[in-house]
Amino acid sequence: MSESPHVFDATMENFQESVMEASAQTPILIDVWADWCAPCKQLMPLLEKLANEYQGQFRLAKVNADEQQQLTASLGVRSLPTVILVKDGQAVDGFNGALPESEIRQVLDKHVEAPAEDPYETAHQRWQDGDVEGALAILTELNQNDPDDLKVLIDIAQLKAELGDVDTAEQVLDSLPPEEKLQTQAKQLAARIKFIRQAGELPPVAELEQTLAAHPDDPAALHQRALQHVLKEENADAMALLIRLMQVDSGYRDGIAKTTLIELFDKLGSGDPDVRTYRRKLYTLMH
Repeated sequence: MSESPHVFDATMENFQESVMEASAQTPILIDVWADWCAPCKQLMPLLEKLANEYQGQFRLAKVNADEQQQLTASLGVRSLPTVILVKDGQAVDGFNGALPESEIRQVLDKHVEAPAEDPYETAHQRWQDGDVEGALAILTELNQNDPDDLKVLIDIAQLKAELGDVDTAEQVLDSLPPEEKLQTQAKQLAARIKFIRQAGELPPVAELEQTLAAHPDDPAALHQRALQHVLKEENADAMALLIRLMQVDSGYRDGIAKTTLIELFDKLGSGDPDVRTYRRKLYTLMH
């Protein structure tokens, strides 16, 4: 049984009170399921997720068809899973089978008030969708309401860096408490700022490609092209070129290939699979 306050098991004994009468106050979504039903097992976690996300705007009543055969028959269920939405003691909507989340939301939103959006999550969704200005506007308002929220502050700095305002991003980073500068997100931002500043001095991509075509082992071109890959988030390509630079000339510019690799590892974090791969390659080169 789920530990969520928005999810409960419905039985013949509690159905009248917990579903029919309770639906006068809060809509109840009935999910009739069985252990042997594969679509039921796909649908139930999704319904539980939505029940928690809607924060009590509806409750989910789970009916085990095998254990509650009399109740299942009284509901007129002919196939599993069957989902019925009850409001004010009446069945007002429902569906059969495992629908995708978007279609389930459409059913719910006709009868249930949608949950309020979390502005922080909205900002990140806009950021992910490429609306950097929109994300920055939301985060700036959040920062005005709570200047001490450091995760919002670092997000703002990252967005500023993406928009080319590296000076502001660096100022925000410098303003963080010392312990916060050691956190992964802050270290990643510091590395990105450094890469952006270095990139401002780089030749055009086409020029570097021509140089490498003519001189594949040119250390300066290898390093500069790697930096361009970093700024485009082409991290595996960047790390491959940096490893190649170490093989060509590990001492170039006081070992900048190794230094840049380590900065890139910090930027991406140890969980990145490319980091694990190229960290092993770096270790092999060093030993």
